[in-house]
Amino acid sequence: MERKEFLEKTALASMGILIPITLTSLFATGKKNPVILLVSGWQDVNIGDIAHTPGLLHVLQTFLPQAKIILWKKSNGAEVKKLLNTNFPKVNILYGGVNAEKDVSNPEIMRAFEEADLMIHGSGPLLVGADNLACWMKHTSKPFGVFGTTLQAPSEYHQSILKKAAFIYTRETKSIEDLKKVGITGSHIQFAPDATFYINLQDLAKADQFLSEKGLEDKKFICAIPRLRYTPYHQFNPNNNGWSAEKVKQVEETNAKYKEVDHAKLREAMIAWVRETGNKVLVCPEMTYEVALMDELLIDPLPADVKPFVVKRGYWLPDEAASVYQKAHTVLSFECHSPIIAAANGTPCFYLRQPEDTIKGQMYYDLGFDDWTFEIDQTSGKQITDQLRAVWQDYGKAQSKLKTSMNKVEKIYRESTSKIRKMLAKQSK
Repeated sequence: MERKEFLEKTALASMGILIPITLTSLFATGKKNPVILLVSGWQDVNIGDIAHTPGLLHVLQTFLPQAKIILWKKSNGAEVKKLLNTNFPKVNILYGGVNAEKDVSNPEIMRAFEEADLMIHGSGPLLVGADNLACWMKHTSKPFGVFGTTLQAPSEYHQSILKKAAFIYTRETKSIEDLKKVGITGSHIQFAPDATFYINLQDLAKADQFLSEKGLEDKKFICAIPRLRYTPYHQFNPNNNGWSAEKVKQVEETNAKYKEVDHAKLREAMIAWVRETGNKVLVCPEMTYEVALMDELLIDPLPADVKPFVVKRGYWLPDEAASVYQKAHTVLSFECHSPIIAAANGTPCFYLRQPEDTIKGQMYYDLGFDDWTFEIDQTSGKQITDQLRAVWQDYGKAQSKLKTSMNKVEKIYRESTSKIRKMLAKQSK
């Protein structure tokens, strides 16, 4: 809805003409404590996707402390539900899909539409909650925005929604370029990194028990996370992830072609770490499917003298992962979000970036992590090893470098939420 229409509705209200609550704007609410409806939680098979949600909840609670937050969560896993309920007891969590007519069957969601003053789409690989936003647009005239989301080559459907957003905070600057290509521009568009950078979950008891059992000492082990070029969703999705036979073949052939080439480079750094420091390596997953690949890709090919120094961990939730990464010396990962979780916990991190992993990795450059971001096709194992060696030889310098980048993250979150606060304040008058 255009500003003119908002003002017209406010004028009608002032004359005593009633407007349905689902069509009222923030201009008429006058609320001191706004209500934000957050749509997030796309899937639970990836600690990175899980971490988006608590990260943004922490951002909102930190910088917009007066706001009440309602979470409309897409996935409905029991463990993640418990994790969020435990750590965010004041957040009401709702579940329910959107049908083809952009309606919902859960009456709690419609009540949330009436109560909420603003809807925010959380961090993700694209406009995953497009239908949720379309439903909001159908049933209310209230504003909505996007926070920390990759918007690479948005579809026409997504464009139609984004053109009506009150603010668009992209996960990396390349998304801003993609929006410009389709004519979506304006001062309401800016860069705000993945909300996982602000995750504050911990499970120190579980982490300490695991570290003790494996003989992993504080800051005397590194973490190594594998990844195939394409996540093989067809292997654990009942409908083959909707992929054609040709797509499945492409995914499997690409993964087979590069899995040894890629991981040999990471193993080179692991070997140097063990032989030169005498310390251990923890091989761990970011996604569920990686548990079955850890031996093949990172452990079995290691030299006999290195293997005794390598341990592994099965799939976990982001609170335990965060606590382990906090105790690690450095995290080296082909996955994008484990380094972010490590950074959020003060641990230096390397992102080994595969070209198939979308444009989201641009945010590492946007935040000044250039020296710790490795385009894997243009990187040798020696280059990774040399950077790791530089970190362990001057750990204080590495920690200072990390702090500089994280201060930038903090500043961006503060500024972006300040704009949201000002927008809410203007609309409540």
